[in-house]
Amino acid sequence: MIDRDELGAWLRLLETPLVGRESARKLLAAFGSPQAVIEAATDARRALVGANAATALATCPDDVAARVDATLAWLAADAAEPRAIVTLGDPHYPAALLASADPPLLLYAQGRLDLLQADSIAVVGSRNPTPQGHDNAHAFSSHLSHAGFTIVSGLALGVDAAAHGGGLEGAASTIAVVGTGLDRVYPRRNLSLAHRIAAKGLIVSEYSLGTPPLPANFPLRNRIIAGLTRGTLVVEAALQSGSLITARLAVEAGRDVFAIPGSIHSPLARGCHALLKQGAKLVETAQDILEELQLTGAGTSAVAATEAASPTQAQADEADPLLDALGFDPVTLDALVARTGLPASELNVRLLGLELEGQVARLPGHLFQRTAARG
Repeated sequence: MIDRDELGAWLRLLETPLVGRESARKLLAAFGSPQAVIEAATDARRALVGANAATALATCPDDVAARVDATLAWLAADAAEPRAIVTLGDPHYPAALLASADPPLLLYAQGRLDLLQADSIAVVGSRNPTPQGHDNAHAFSSHLSHAGFTIVSGLALGVDAAAHGGGLEGAASTIAVVGTGLDRVYPRRNLSLAHRIAAKGLIVSEYSLGTPPLPANFPLRNRIIAGLTRGTLVVEAALQSGSLITARLAVEAGRDVFAIPGSIHSPLARGCHALLKQGAKLVETAQDILEELQLTGAGTSAVAATEAASPTQAQADEADPLLDALGFDPVTLDALVARTGLPASELNVRLLGLELEGQVARLPGHLFQRTAARG
């Protein structure tokens, strides 16, 4: 279990005002651990993230000790379901999420940790679905869970809740990715469902205990839903909806997007129809999804895929062709795909590894640049 000093350092790094996810990632890549970031000289941090963030980390907030105590008590609580904090370097960290563009540096988890490595599918849609949309979300999710795919959704009302309920019916179960601390349930109407998921599935969040349901948190958690999964099924969605954000993030992560068509007169079908026009796969049954995933290698675990993509130590000691392809000018992921011939998913894994080693920097605008520190 994570110890007090490490937990305190993580809380300071991830939740100090003015220090965002990109800055935290840069600091970790440079110093290796949150404790080393906190202990580093302010000038050393300033060179990486600027004066404001570097100075903010120099002062420990008054409430950190109390929050550490509360989190350790939550971890040690005599609950039926396991509780854990999973950091980026933890063996339990989901390999599929590691291959996404913006993986969270830390996850709070409650329930079946084994599901973090499972083949999974996101099922998302409207908070106010039609009766048919609700039934479709439940039925598709139940079928897919029985077939061995864990259902991932966001614990919202409507399609999300129906998807979780269907996922719980199969052995592969379900994962809820939430936008609050795990000591809170939002919306409260899903309290009973949340307890069932914690007991038989898994609930995860990147937000610390006590975090309320802030509106900005929910679009951000959608990247985790998309990143954890082999693909995303959109059941019903309006043209302006969080479900389409999840679908876009899935495409950016190199994952499949599926959509169920509906009536041309239904506002809740327009989001799905828009996705279909953009290249999403039209599905009428859960079997359509299973057949598509089998064509693209269903049954191969994300862990195995990541291990195959990761270089051995002997290879790492030799010249890295990816570093050669990067050059020293800022470059996009698409350009690297063209230069190397490697798929985007594999490049994301490799780039993150090089970033944590301090050999690659992630720049604004989704650009990457080789550093002169090593290699």
